[in-house]
Amino acid sequence: MSCYDIMQGSKKLVKASMTAKKTPLAQKLKPADYRLLAEFRFLLRQFLVFSEEKASGIGLSAQQHQALLAIKGHGDGMPTVGDLAQRLAIRPNSAVGLVDRLALAGYIVRRTDAEDRRRVTLTLAKKGETVLEKLTAAHRDELRRMAPLLKPLLAQLQE
Repeated sequence: MSCYDIMQGSKKLVKASMTAKKTPLAQKLKPADYRLLAEFRFLLRQFLVFSEEKASGIGLSAQQHQALLAIKGHGDGMPTVGDLAQRLAIRPNSAVGLVDRLALAGYIVRRTDAEDRRRVTLTLAKKGETVLEKLTAAHRDELRRMAPLLKPLLAQLQE
């Protein structure tokens, strides 16, 4: 499960909880519940700041880094611009602009589908592969560093 998946799931939960009527569970929130959520959000924010700084240090925006990762990590082969828009939670026209900039900079390549010429898929160029490998290694190390901090928080949510 990616950070994107976690964030998308939490967006849906927040939206549902904001529109739902107060339940007995919501009324029984304790100070510890708020501390748990605050700590979890703090750790997520620390990771996002780390990610932004690493991407910036290589000359990418955080969104460009996320786009490269979404393209490389796409489960069903090569993604389309629409797939990328969905993974980044942005509008398709914004994804087109992002893809244009990444292609112009030599990070990605557009490929026309041989079976359906209307379909354009995205792959990483060598430059994109090289940059993403460096960023992914650093992010994996940071997640490993943070795991001992996250595990107890997630375990408390199961209680």
